[in-house]
Amino acid sequence: MRRSPMPPRSAPMKANAFARGERIEAREIAKAKVEREKKHKCAVRTCRAEFVRPQPFVTWCSPECGTVLALAKIEKQRQAAGKAERKSDKEKLEKFKRRADHVADCQKAFNAWVRFRDRKEPCIDCGRRAGAGSLTGGDWDAGHYLSRGSHPHLRFDVRNVFKQLKGCNRPGGTTAASFRAGVIARIGLAAVEALEADNEPRKYSVDQLIAMTAHYKQLLKNLKAAADTAPA
Repeated sequence: MRRSPMPPRSAPMKANAFARGERIEAREIAKAKVEREKKHKCAVRTCRAEFVRPQPFVTWCSPECGTVLALAKIEKQRQAAGKAERKSDKEKLEKFKRRADHVADCQKAFNAWVRFRDRKEPCIDCGRRAGAGSLTGGDWDAGHYLSRGSHPHLRFDVRNVFKQLKGCNRPGGTTAASFRAGVIARIGLAAVEALEADNEPRKYSVDQLIAMTAHYKQLLKNLKAAADTAPA
């Protein structure tokens, strides 16, 4: 005996799907309503008043605060543009630098590192300490025991350069004997004699000078970071 076919159920299924869709839509509407009525804090740091956003993108509570945010955005864009322009100018200038300019850049980075390396040491020459002298210039130089003029190959030799009071590093401010005695006390007689006997020429390429400049800048950065985290 053949069974009669099942009656079609498409109508109830469609009704259930429609009802489910209505419930989801109702929840979304309710959620959007709650979100619209939710209070937010004004994005202006000096205000931070609570308000209901008229539109999702509005982050200010009043026209005055909107103006403050708009001006801040314009200023931020101006600073970003200025930074990009300075970077571009710097890159252009780098292309026109001579080797002597790269030597000067490297010397500046090296000297800054030497001054900070020796920040807790007295003057290599006279043994005095400056009261509130700056390690970025101020009362201190990075003094070369064997001068850069007579020994240019030792201008970046760590055995040859020490923090020195500006007065001692000026013509007539010191004697070779007192400077030598200070260096011997710091690194030892054998190291000083080896330094004095070192006549090996150093001829740095532009690429090497650029790399050395970056190296000494990084060394200084590392020293400062270590000093900031060191216990007092």
